[in-house]
Amino acid sequence: MQKPKGTYDVYGKYGENIQYLEKLLSALMEKYHYEFVRTPIFEASSLFHRGVGETTDIVSKETYDFKDRGNRDMTLRPEGTAGVVRSFIENKLYTRANMPVKTWYYGPMFRYERPQAGRFREFYQFGVEVFGSESAMMDAEVISIPVTFFRLLGLKGIKVKINSLGDKETRENYREALKKHFAPYLEDLCSDCRERFEKNPLRILDCKVDKEKECMVHAPKLSDYLSETAKAHFKEVQQYLDALNIEYEIDEHLVRGLDYYTYTVFEVEADIKDFGSNNVLCAGGRYNHLVENLDGPSTPGVGFALGYERILNAIEAEQIKLDNENQVDAYIIPLSEHEKTDAFQLTQTLRMNGFTVETDYLNRNLKGNFKQADRLNTKFVILIGENEMKDHIYTIKNNQTKEEYQIDQDYIVMFLDEKLEETVLEEEHSCCHGDHHCDGKNHCQCHHEHE
Repeated sequence: MQKPKGTYDVYGKYGENIQYLEKLLSALMEKYHYEFVRTPIFEASSLFHRGVGETTDIVSKETYDFKDRGNRDMTLRPEGTAGVVRSFIENKLYTRANMPVKTWYYGPMFRYERPQAGRFREFYQFGVEVFGSESAMMDAEVISIPVTFFRLLGLKGIKVKINSLGDKETRENYREALKKHFAPYLEDLCSDCRERFEKNPLRILDCKVDKEKECMVHAPKLSDYLSETAKAHFKEVQQYLDALNIEYEIDEHLVRGLDYYTYTVFEVEADIKDFGSNNVLCAGGRYNHLVENLDGPSTPGVGFALGYERILNAIEAEQIKLDNENQVDAYIIPLSEHEKTDAFQLTQTLRMNGFTVETDYLNRNLKGNFKQADRLNTKFVILIGENEMKDHIYTIKNNQTKEEYQIDQDYIVMFLDEKLEETVLEEEHSCCHGDHHCDGKNHCQCHHEHE
């Protein structure tokens, strides 16, 4: 038996890295005061046809569709926004007094496409959706989240590309201008673009096949068709990004591949050698009509999504070592069969007091247990033998310095707390070098954030 094409198993270091990303993103969302939401992995097919858009490649070519036993048309979710919007409407979150509603999610998505580097048929996305605010400040805040996340990871050359798709008036006027421009060149365009010409000519600009052709380079600029309201909103977005010291550039050809975007659209990329188009690590934008298009009340929205796989590939390419060493606080060694029960009890007691603890399950000898402690990157080894049980003490060894302590059993938790805290402070102090300054007391005063 083998896994399906376009999927992958998670284990070992890769699994640890994924958990690190999840913890970091969860902590970041707590600071931004966003609430976690989760929606079903499969939903009614009509949700994605109406929400994502009939003309998108996702719906027309890539969705996993099936009929359930009730003969209902269902689809494995290809993206997160439509499901979160459905949940916002169905659970009447629009009635809350404390608007805007700021949410985040992560989980598996499914698209039937050709597997390649950083692109799978089952993939994991993290995303943010905010409802109830038309403010350009909200756009800038949403953009700041992935920028902050990538900086925390240590990725270099973070750059934001932005554009404005304007309002309905803008889109209608620009649509007619594009049709008039591309009409003489239809035979020179790819089959997808010829189809887009009739259904959604704006998406011709998103074509990767024809992007270098002269008719694409000289296509009408969307900025020339923005309404005064759209121009003002876009200018404000730039002002707020400037206030946050976020570098950006305006990309006239940035339209995104989903039909629901209005006003601001953006991509965030990093400067990663030999990554090509995979430099784009995150994308999103504003969608002021999606909620009402799915039968909810008129409610503005803005959000983004990023894929875990591409982020992890970027980290590997940049040789960034994540601070996620899988260390064990204490490894407990019973010196004979008689102490196994006591060792097992102590293992559980320490775990319930917040420590990461392991013990011997394979009847290793003493030398084998110390080797296992080393393999597990253990900080302290606790020995339990006949003398320890008789004298109500534990023999504890620092597995790095090899210092040895005799500790009363009643004070084991206090001892480990104190020693592990000292270890943390030593590690924090050791990071302070160059332009980082340590005050030599109980904390570091560094020019970067300590996680």
